[in-house]
Amino acid sequence: MIALMSSVPEEGTLLARQLKRQTLLAGKPVYKGRINDEDVISMISGMGKTNAAHAATILLERFSPKILILLGIGGAYPSAGLAIGDIVVAKKEVYGDEGVILKDGFHGTELIGIPLLKKGRKKYFNEFRLDTTLVKKALEATQRITRHAPRATKGRAGTFVTVSTCTGTGKKALELEKRFCALCENMEGASVAHVCAMYGTPVIEIRGISNIVGNRDKDRWNVRLAAANCQEVVKELLKDL
Repeated sequence: MIALMSSVPEEGTLLARQLKRQTLLAGKPVYKGRINDEDVISMISGMGKTNAAHAATILLERFSPKILILLGIGGAYPSAGLAIGDIVVAKKEVYGDEGVILKDGFHGTELIGIPLLKKGRKKYFNEFRLDTTLVKKALEATQRITRHAPRATKGRAGTFVTVSTCTGTGKKALELEKRFCALCENMEGASVAHVCAMYGTPVIEIRGISNIVGNRDKDRWNVRLAAANCQEVVKELLKDL
């Protein structure tokens, strides 16, 4: 079985139509069925890191999926060269605000000296790398659906930043982009990658760009396009899994 997760219904509506709603687990909608001959379980987690980590734990504990796919929308940083509707795939997820603020600025949890996760000899501080084979497959899937999904590009892969506070100014956007050399930001990804690392479950994160991060202006966003393009890529990716 393959698990799908999105934070809000709008990010997974097109996929949910192909699945039968099964139940509510801890108040979270769960859908189960088949897409492209794959058994699929899909959950709407709710927004933010705690909801996402909770949902990922439920999926991994109760269904033991071979892969977890996190999908949704994200905000692109201003110098990333991305347009609304483009597709991005996470090579690495970073907790953007776990750490310490000192006179010289932000420092991650490595400065504290306590890892967020220790597994064998490996210590995880703010960064969690995603499955490289799945990243490659996701980019290939994006290339194949380009001609079908409006304005979807061939896809970009890079660093995502997970924040608790959405960035709403140009100054802060440039600061985060420079600090983490990142493509985009979101509110769930690092926590899901964290939980999957605990369980040893491969995870891939795919997002459609809904807006360019800067001075907040929702009139310039296109959530519907970003979510639709992302789901088209996920459907295509399922053919390869």
